[in-house]
Amino acid sequence: MSGHSKWAKIRRSKGATDQKRGTAFSKLAKEIQMAVKAGGANPDANLRLKNILLKAKEISMPADTIKRAINKGTGAEDSALIEEVTYEGYGPSGVAFLVEALTDNRNRTGPEIRSVFAKHNGNLAESGAVAFLFEKRGQVFVRKEAAAEDALMGVVLDAGADDLTTGKDGQYEILTSPETFHAVLKALEAAKIAVDSAELTRIPKTQVALDEKKAGQVLALYDALDEMEDSQNVYANFEIGEEVLAKLDR
Repeated sequence: MSGHSKWAKIRRSKGATDQKRGTAFSKLAKEIQMAVKAGGANPDANLRLKNILLKAKEISMPADTIKRAINKGTGAEDSALIEEVTYEGYGPSGVAFLVEALTDNRNRTGPEIRSVFAKHNGNLAESGAVAFLFEKRGQVFVRKEAAAEDALMGVVLDAGADDLTTGKDGQYEILTSPETFHAVLKALEAAKIAVDSAELTRIPKTQVALDEKKAGQVLALYDALDEMEDSQNVYANFEIGEEVLAKLDR
């Protein structure tokens, strides 16, 4: 697992227990709204929505907040028009950043993201500048106690998964193509194997190794972008060793 992936998991875990929960709820509400608009309000028929509701459960998102987001998606409640926008740029040490945003005003969001890059010794780039450095993949995590490795491997590979690896943090990591992601989730559900987390993500094809000093600079930019209310997902192609990452787990 890359340093970026591990840091993203640390950030999500910390976000569920600190003062940033409000921002996390707002971001997920936008995701729920977009998912409902695209595929309807029934999570059994809308796997994108089902996955987002799983994330909402992980951070104890209030039921009323979820219901309002669903109502906005169906049109039962008025809401501003939200659009998906992707921003690309470079951070310290030439690390590539890709930011997926949901915004009701791109004329506000773009300059705000540009400012964050500039404040952290980075720069916003043109569309297409770094996107080719990332591959869109499905990423599913299952706790080791949820299934035996051989049984799990049989289920996910038969459903079209690309790979299954075991990590040091008590989880299996399953990688899929975007096309087989939902089929793998359905297979796990049918086999009654509990999923810890699941998402469509972007995995870097190449990585930039960072020492402690450079890692601190890059993670400061990552955190600043991640904390923006309009940013939904932040991807970067950095790699940080376990010892350095442990020191930076603040």
